[in-house]
Parts: sequence; structure tokens; C-alpha cells
Amino acid sequence: MSLNPLQALGKRGHYRWIIAAMLLFATTINYMDRFVIGLVFPYLRDEFGWDEGHLTNILMCFEVAYAIGLVTFGRILDWVGTRRGFLGAVIVWSAAAVGQAFCTTVAGFGSMMFALGLGESGVFPAAVKTTAEWFPKSERALVAGIFNSGSNVGAIVAPLLVPWLCLNWGWQWAFIIVGAVGFVWVFFWVLVYQQPNKSKYVGAKELAHIEKDPPQPVAKIPWIKLLKLRQTWAFICAKFMTDAVWRWYFFFMPLFIVDIYNVNIKDMTNFALPIIIIYVVADLGSIVSGAISSWFIKLGWTANKARKVTMLICSLCVVPVAFSTVVGNLWITVGLVALAAAAHQGFSTNIFTTVSDMFPKNAVASVVGLGGTAGCIGALSLLTVTKWLFATLPEGGDKSSVYLVLFVIASVSYLISLAFVHVISPRLEPVKPEDIA
Repeated sequence: MSLNPLQALGKRGHYRWIIAAMLLFATTINYMDRFVIGLVFPYLRDEFGWDEGHLTNILMCFEVAYAIGLVTFGRILDWVGTRRGFLGAVIVWSAAAVGQAFCTTVAGFGSMMFALGLGESGVFPAAVKTTAEWFPKSERALVAGIFNSGSNVGAIVAPLLVPWLCLNWGWQWAFIIVGAVGFVWVFFWVLVYQQPNKSKYVGAKELAHIEKDPPQPVAKIPWIKLLKLRQTWAFICAKFMTDAVWRWYFFFMPLFIVDIYNVNIKDMTNFALPIIIIYVVADLGSIVSGAISSWFIKLGWTANKARKVTMLICSLCVVPVAFSTVVGNLWITVGLVALAAAAHQGFSTNIFTTVSDMFPKNAVASVVGLGGTAGCIGALSLLTVTKWLFATLPEGGDKSSVYLVLFVIASVSYLISLAFVHVISPRLEPVKPEDIA
């Protein structure tokens, strides 16, 4: 009797990598949907007479919802399970992404971005939880690098697709077509996903490999207990600073290129190509850093040393981004931002992995949710600073001075973040049963 492709892959003991691919596609779609607003905003600015203040107001709606959703989805995922929780998140955010096509006011976009934030907040808690369920510790950093790279894949595809859609069909269709891709993912998720021990595609050998780590408790852990742990606060502090910078890059780089280098969004070479280069390099940084960290562990290093040395390397690579506004050349600027973006992804991959290193599986999604909420608060803070800086500029003032301040903030955030992680959790010790009893 012939096997279908999924059964054949499962028989060879590699079905878990199908799940890793689904995580990659989910984060790719997630970031495509949130990236559209930044790419389309030059059109909205011209059509509705908006400015950077209007954009930050819209983005703040997203960040507030993202913060609320991260806390909520973390607990929902621990309650209803990864399959149903992930499914609901993608349906919500895809509907909101499409809904932006029918908006003509800041309030309308803000409401859709709020719904988008609620849905999209589920992607990383779900991805990290899925990784903890489907992969042993020795493979988790690599898998985190794979799914984390989806954020860059989305940022590569979006600037190729969105300007073309805007130019040929109008900005509304950019939201509709990109948003609809999520519903395709939903179909395949229902088809392929079950818990490893319930999946008909997972053989005994692969299941034994997935479950080779010592068993862990399954009882739900209250937030109050998690918030008493130093390990939780190490992750929270790291996410507060680094998520703020990453999301600022994500939303404002298209506008930065337009404002500083007078590039037209219809100019694929000077508008889309710089953004694509930045996120291609960032994509490599995500995967390579996860592999480096895993390689250090195979050399006999402790998880603490491997993760922190990798994060230190990444933090140092971010520092040159401070010069992005003073070099006076688009392509040198692109190189500096690309290096910083790759370093961010490397840092992010390893800080996510520390959660599955330190916490039992039944707490992973909740801790990631708490850290993500801290990241949203950080992003809101940086957006507030951005709005204030632009508001202080006189009419026709030099916007490069605003961007200079913001890039300097970005350049030091990772070193400060790593310092907090090391002070709070010097050894990244796993949580002991008595700590959460």
C-alpha cells in the first residue's frame, strides 16, 4: 500500500520538520500582514494628508492590542492547546488585515490594527510552545532560528509584492491579497497538526527522539509565581528593549528611506531593494545565530555560556547602526541597518531559546507572552518618543536629526539589555520544581 507524502516523511522520522516549516510560514505571513501599513503609508499620506504623527497613532493601536493579546494568548495556548489557539490567532489577524482595505480614517485603520495586534500576538507564544512540544532541547535553538527567520521572509516578500499591487491595483488590494494568505495557512494547519503522541504521521523512533528529555510537570503555573522568578524578569527586560527597536525598524524603515533619500515608492531599485537586502541579511542572522549557539553547546559549553556569548556578539554588531543617518549614502546606510537587523534576529533567537532552556513546557507560552507584553510597552515608549521628536521639528525641519537620535538609541539597547539579563540571571538556571510549587 503506497504512503502519501506526509506518511512517507513520518516513516523516515522527519515529520517534525513539517511542523517547523508551518511555523516558518506562520511567522512569514504574520510579518507580511503587519508590514503592509508601513509600505502603503506614503500613499495614505498623499491621499489623506497624514503625517508621521498619524502613523504613530495607528501603530500605537497595534502595540496596545499586541500587549493585551500576548498576555491573553499565552494563557489561552496553555489552556486550549497549540492547535486550536494557533488556528484562532491566524483567523483573527487575517480578517483584520483584509479589513484595512475598507478604511479611510485614522480611527478606522487604528481599529483594524488593534484587531491585527490581538491576533498576531499569538504567533510567537504558539511557535515557542510548539517547538517545546515537538523538539528536544538540542534542536530548539535551530528551530527558533528557522521560525524567527519568517519575520524577515515576510519583510522580503512584502516590499516586492505591495508596491506592485499598489501601482497596478490600488493600495486597498495590497491589504486584501496579503491578508487572504493567512486563510490558506489555516487550511494546511488543520490538515497536518496534532500533538506528537497523537499524530498518525509520527513513528515510534521519532516520538522517542522528541520525548528524550526528562519528563516535566503538566500543571498550569499561575502568573504570580512566574513573576516571582528571576528567570522571568531576565526575559522581560531583554524583550522590553530589543522588541522596541525591532518594531521601530519594521514600521519606519520605508518612511526613513523616503524621507532621507527622497526615494519614490514606485522606484523598485531604490525603495524595495534596500528593504529586501536588510531582511535577507537579517534572515541569515536568525538562522546562523541559532546554529552557532547549538554548536557551542555541542562543544561542551553550558547553555548559559553559549546563549550569552552569542548574544554579546550580536549586541556588538548593532552598535554601528548609530551612524546610519550621517554616512550620506543610501547603500552604506542599508549595510549598517542590515547588520543591525541580522544581529537583532540573532539576539532574539537566543533569548527566545532561553525560555525553553529555563522553564517547563507548561509555562513556556505564558513566559513568552509576558516578555512580549514588555516588548509592546517598550515599543509604545519608543513610538511616543518618535512622535514627540517629530512634533518638535519646525515645519520643513531636517528630519535626519530625529532619525539620528532614534538610531543612537537602537545602537546601545542590546548591550544594555544583555547586561540586565546577566545581572538578573547570571547562570540562566532552569526553574526548579520547588520554585513554582
